[in-house]
Formats: sequence, structure tokens, C-alpha cells
Amino acid sequence: MAIPWLVALKVIPWGDVIEHAPTVLNAARKLMDRSKAPPAGTAAPAPLDLGEAPPTLGELKNRLVEARQLIDQQAAVQAQMAQTLSELAEQNARLVVAVDLLRKRTRLLLWVAAVLAVGLVVLFVR
Repeated sequence: MAIPWLVALKVIPWGDVIEHAPTVLNAARKLMDRSKAPPAGTAAPAPLDLGEAPPTLGELKNRLVEARQLIDQQAAVQAQMAQTLSELAEQNARLVVAVDLLRKRTRLLLWVAAVLAVGLVVLFVR
């Protein structure tokens, strides 16, 4: 079972992988930093206490503004994640194309080698 893995590892265009690795690493780090760090400047809104008196209109407006800011921040994070995923998908597609090209070249090389081997056998037989 180890042979298919070795073949697969030999077929991968490691030059392209190494070339794009810093881009992927930076995007992954940014994504991890944004997902770990809470948004700057805003604290999590406190739950609305409806104990004795209903909240005033001003308090409700403030809560609405905070909620909108949080939604906007989440939308920005989601857009960044979508962009990162798009970049990763493009790199993956380039890798797949490169692997396919190498597979075709290898198949062609094997056919050429087989034809040359048959030619050599025919020459030695004569």
C-alpha cells in the first residue's frame, strides 16, 4: 500500500506548493487571529435586564446600534473568510491542473519508452 503514496508524492509539483505556502500560511494566520481575538473596541453586550422597569427608548436604541455593529463586524469576518477560501480553492485548482498535466506527461513518457524499447528489441533481433 505504500507504493501508491510514493507515486502520489512524486507526482505533486512541490515547487508550486512551496511557492504558494507563504500565502496560504499568512491567510490561515490572519483567519485564526481574527477568529480568536474579540473585536476591538466593543465588548459583548450585556443581557437586557427586564427586572423591574422596562428599558427606555434610548437604551433600546443603544442596544440596536451595538447589535448592528456586531453584525457588521461578523459580515466583515465572513467576507474575509470567503476570500481566503476562494484563494485556497484557486490554489487547489492550480495544483490539480498541474498534477493532471504531470500525469499526462508521465503516461506519454511511458508510451515513448515502450515504443523505444520495442524498437531496440527489433534492432537487436535483426
